Amino acid sequence: MTHLLLRDRIGGDLVIEVAFTTSALDVSDHGSESIRGAALATVAKETGAAPVLMHQVHGADVVVVDDLPPISPPDCDALVTAQVGVALMARAADCVPVLIADPETGWIAAVHAGRPGLAQGVVPQALAQMRSMGANPQVAWLGPHVCGACYEVPEQLQTDVAAVVPQAKATTSWGTPSLDLGAGLHAQLAHDGVTDVRRVNICTRESQEWPSFRRDGERATRFAGVIWSHR
Repeated sequence: MTHLLLRDRIGGDLVIEVAFTTSALDVSDHGSESIRGAALATVAKETGAAPVLMHQVHGADVVVVDDLPPISPPDCDALVTAQVGVALMARAADCVPVLIADPETGWIAAVHAGRPGLAQGVVPQALAQMRSMGANPQVAWLGPHVCGACYEVPEQLQTDVAAVVPQAKATTSWGTPSLDLGAGLHAQLAHDGVTDVRRVNICTRESQEWPSFRRDGERATRFAGVIWSHR
């Protein structure tokens, strides 16, 4: 039984793969270290790579993983690396796990993008960091996340975010102001030259198969978007 769903891969001699962990693997900070450790061991076994987590803070900081995986998760919302055999992970439970790749240079990124990250430009920051290292990001994946029809927000908050990313403005299925994180992030990626954007059209709030803070509150676990490379 696999614990990695929605797998995709690109590349030739150097293969870049992405997947999303099932709800059976709790990679949240709320559970015990033993539960999270067992989940990471499963990710390592199924990817053949060393998993690297972030301590996600809803910001726009980017950390380059340029050596062995860090001893403790760095405080950031984006990880980038060109190291083969390292599995970058972005955790979510309504936010968007964004995975980015340049198959020519092997640079990859995992980004945690919620409403603050969208507004602060965490994805453009990750792209800029990759390009500063000589990469040309070409492909991105947007994982399962709360959809615009479900992500209700106060009207002023919607206005504030839409002033930065107009494409994120949306309306819930019951007619109130909302944000479409996926549409906003897709627009940011396209604006920055990433034309191959692969969206997973699954709403975490609507689907019981995925963790959702909006649906389950503090009981919600976390899944992760995972990206790694191998030869």
